[in-house]
Amino acid sequence: MGNEPVPKDIAYIRGVLKRINARGYRAYKDLEGVYQFPWFRLAIDHVQADPFATPSRFTIIVSLEKTGLPAHLWANKRRIVALTDFLARTFQKHLHPFSRPCGTGHSGKIAIQAGSQVILERNSIAIKPPFLEVRFTVGLPASGRSILGEKAEKIICEYLPCIAEKSLLYQHLPSKTLEEHVFSYEDQEILRSQLKQLNLVAFIPNGAILPRKSGVEDTPLPTAIPFMAPKEAEVTVKLPYKGEIKGMGIPEGITLIVGGGFHGKSTLLKAIQEGIYSHIPGDGREYVVSLADTIKIKAEDGRRIEKVDISPFINNLPFQKDTRTFSTENASGSTSQAANIMEAIEVGTHLLLLDEDTSATNFMVRDKRMQALVSKDEEPITPFLDRVKELYTYLGISTILVMGGCGDYLDVADHVIMMSAYRPLIVTQKAKEIASKYQTGRKPEAAQPLYIPSPRRPVGGIDSRRGGKVKITAKGNQHLILGRETVDVSANEQIKETGQLLAIGHVLHYYAWHYLRTASSLKEGLEMVEKDIDKNGLDVLLPHRAGNLARPRLQEMAFTLNRLRSLKIQSK
Repeated sequence: MGNEPVPKDIAYIRGVLKRINARGYRAYKDLEGVYQFPWFRLAIDHVQADPFATPSRFTIIVSLEKTGLPAHLWANKRRIVALTDFLARTFQKHLHPFSRPCGTGHSGKIAIQAGSQVILERNSIAIKPPFLEVRFTVGLPASGRSILGEKAEKIICEYLPCIAEKSLLYQHLPSKTLEEHVFSYEDQEILRSQLKQLNLVAFIPNGAILPRKSGVEDTPLPTAIPFMAPKEAEVTVKLPYKGEIKGMGIPEGITLIVGGGFHGKSTLLKAIQEGIYSHIPGDGREYVVSLADTIKIKAEDGRRIEKVDISPFINNLPFQKDTRTFSTENASGSTSQAANIMEAIEVGTHLLLLDEDTSATNFMVRDKRMQALVSKDEEPITPFLDRVKELYTYLGISTILVMGGCGDYLDVADHVIMMSAYRPLIVTQKAKEIASKYQTGRKPEAAQPLYIPSPRRPVGGIDSRRGGKVKITAKGNQHLILGRETVDVSANEQIKETGQLLAIGHVLHYYAWHYLRTASSLKEGLEMVEKDIDKNGLDVLLPHRAGNLARPRLQEMAFTLNRLRSLKIQSK
């Protein structure tokens, strides 16, 4: 920001727009530059090539002193994340009345990345003392491909100053709402960081609203029953700003969530999987937290697997196919679920989440009758049932499973929660009595103890170029276009925003250029990228200034990397 060119004034913008009015769209390029407004600078960083192209990139640059934002609101990294998240949401709210189609293509559209129900580190607003930057896009107006200069002048010289004043000046902001947003986020982050010392993997506060409005709307269901912890599982935590809150703590170990259909089992599991993020006030899931490295595991038929050691779960395949460096272009339900678990172990998870509805049945269990019919010599799968205890005992990895039909897991469960009409009941003792009374008669099938596989090292296949140019595009939060390849990440329910997936694409590009040859393993390379982001922000991933990225976890970076069909792993 200190290296910005000497700015021109607003009159210069008006003069340029008057001169290029009705000319071909490319004449808008004359606007690129930095302009001084009364209390901020406006940088037009990049002008789109035509009205149908990606809208033009704009940046408002203002001193923090002029905004009047109290210094305590940006005193540490957590508060900066929450403050910039709030300002982006406020900017989006105030631009809405001015973002109107007024021509062809994207003409008249003003947009900023402002997020969903979760608070994330983004680069749409950046605090780099003594300045604050707001990065957004504007669809410069055109009729056909002819410039509409008067409309552009209205957007740049009238609308943008109005939006900026309402969104960035502390005197116009709802101070109590802003402070609640910042300190609620900080409390949630602190609570999440305390789980390990409390010997918990998750916490759900009393009064939380877990059900969502619909399958496509992530806001709280108005008629939902508030969550209330059973007395046996109630935990009290004390936070700096919220003070004391009570709720259900889920201890380390193996936890089953059981109950009848439609009683809230999967709803509780989904809230736990979303607990890796801190939520905005009013979401209903504030203070629902889980371990930061929690990973949801499911079967993923058809995925590619590249040299993953799945032998703890699958061995002795027909035709002597090696499962210590297992590869396939079209995984089955069981092999994909085994690979997903081993990849999660590889990047260091401490909590696995599974739902029997999205798991491969033959991967989860083999009962006594099936063991009698198909001998172990003929069955390559070691069921998850026979490994889940070892995961915790040997590797310190806890597991939460939703089970509605397989009682065999009662034998290995440390804790059992029954959901009854969306209310949790602790039924661990009853479950143990039932398991003792009704023996399954099945034999454990783990032939060898569980072990940690050797780290894998990518050596190629990460290419973001198409036609000599870098091509990285996110289609929603389920498909990433990286160069010539479209990566399907739809099986990952923990990617919440398009900006996260786009950031992952740039992470993979950055990783390939900076650490592919030097990092000793996949995990180490991604950790090196994370350190660079910690030090320099998300902007380190981009060759230019833009505000379209939201920070992903290392777990989602690895998830996407592992699904590249071009990925090459070093042979052992």
